[in-house]
This record gives sequence, structure tokens and C-alpha cells, in this order.
Amino acid sequence: MAKIKNDIIYDEEHNLAADIYLPDEASKTTKVLIFWHGGGWIRGDKGDVKDLCLKMTQKGFTVFVPNYRLAPTNTFPAAHDDTVKFVEWLLNSDYTGTDTKGITQIGASSGGVMALYIAGKYGFPTVTWSAPVNYSTWMKEHENTKPAIDARGELGLTDPKEINDAFYKYFGLAYAGSNDAATFEKLDAKSYDYSNLGHLWLINSADELSPLKYVLDFIQTLAKEDRGSELTVLPGQKHAMAYANEYIDASLAYLTQMM
Repeated sequence: MAKIKNDIIYDEEHNLAADIYLPDEASKTTKVLIFWHGGGWIRGDKGDVKDLCLKMTQKGFTVFVPNYRLAPTNTFPAAHDDTVKFVEWLLNSDYTGTDTKGITQIGASSGGVMALYIAGKYGFPTVTWSAPVNYSTWMKEHENTKPAIDARGELGLTDPKEINDAFYKYFGLAYAGSNDAATFEKLDAKSYDYSNLGHLWLINSADELSPLKYVLDFIQTLAKEDRGSELTVLPGQKHAMAYANEYIDASLAYLTQMM
């Protein structure tokens, strides 16, 4: 039976905490997985993924789910900075020690973007589920899109793509803090430093919140730097947590193999 430690503070200044899921007979040699929750940097909580994390412990992983600061109160790069703060806390904790070997990541939606940020810095084997990797180009191509957290109710939209676009613009602007082009470029995943990038598997649906063309452009950017990655494109429109239960076993098997 997994043991759960709730609300373990990793950043006292900002009162940020993580939940920890410990499998039976967990030790420093147990596989470690950091799960970054999604929510467009405006919502989401570590407690939302309890059932999924319990499944991860069944595969022998000690799972850490950190909360991070949310927009619009906290704008870019607050959440990104929090990811680094958490990893440094983890590496200095009794759970891992300073050795990064054995640490892996899964990031869902916007959490996938932050997983990419950390993957470049620390080289942890990483799986992303529907990471929205582009903002600068997307914003230019959607200048006339009205931002809305609930476009169906607020704007009367019924088309799924238009609803997704309105939400994409809403959370992008909320986390960026403005419509500043330079900030969006910094938020783009391809702008991060991938000097230490290790194994990376990106999963995206063919037609969803995160347009596939931007994912392909991101992969091409990595390739130009001689950085390898793997991409799986799922049919349909499912986004991140909508296919999590279908791909959790494959994701964990990949991370175990690449450790």
C-alpha cells in the first residue's frame, strides 16, 4: 500500500508544497518521478492527480507532485523558477541526494512545458503530454482571437477549435502578464537551453489545444542542435489528461528504460 505525504513544503518564501507518493519499501534507490500538473498556469493543483500517482507507485516510482505559483497573480517566469527551486530542494533532500540518476519526469499540458525547461537543465528522462510549446508565433497568428477562460459561456462560441483558441490566448496572456512579444518568445519551449537534454518523448493528439505544427517545429529546432527526441501523434482531439490513463503505462515503461 502506497504511503502519501501531503503538503511537504519545499519553498517557505512562497509557501509552496509538494505531495509525495511512496511505494512499498521505498528507498533512495527507488525510481523517482516528478509530475508537473497542467492548467495553463492559471489553475490546477497537486491533489488533482492522486489516482494517477497511485498507479505510478505500483510501478515502483516514488512520485513527487509540486504545486507552483499561478497566474495572473504570478506571471512568467514565476512557475518556471519554482520548478528549479523544487528540483534543487529534491536534490538536497533525503529522498534522492545530489545524484540526478534515477530521476524522471512527466508533464501534462503547461506542466509539459515546464518539464521541457527542467529536462534541458538537468537531463532527466522526460515524457510530455500535449505540451503547448509555442506562444510567440501563435499569438501573431491569432491577433483577432478574443481571450476567454470559458468561451462558450462568455463569448457564445460553439466550435471546439475556437473555444480552444480563446482559452489558449487567455492563459498565454495571463502567464505572460502582457501582450509583449519578447516575453512570448522567452516562453516558447524552443528558446530554452537544452545543453543537458537527455531522453525525451513528446505525446500529442493530431488536433487539439496544442497545434501539431508547433510541436514539429520544436522537434526540428532540437534536431538542428543535434538533440534527439521521439514524437507520438494520437488520432483525435484528446488533450493531456484526457488520454493519461491510456498512456501512463507506456510512459512509465519508457522512463524506466531510459534511466
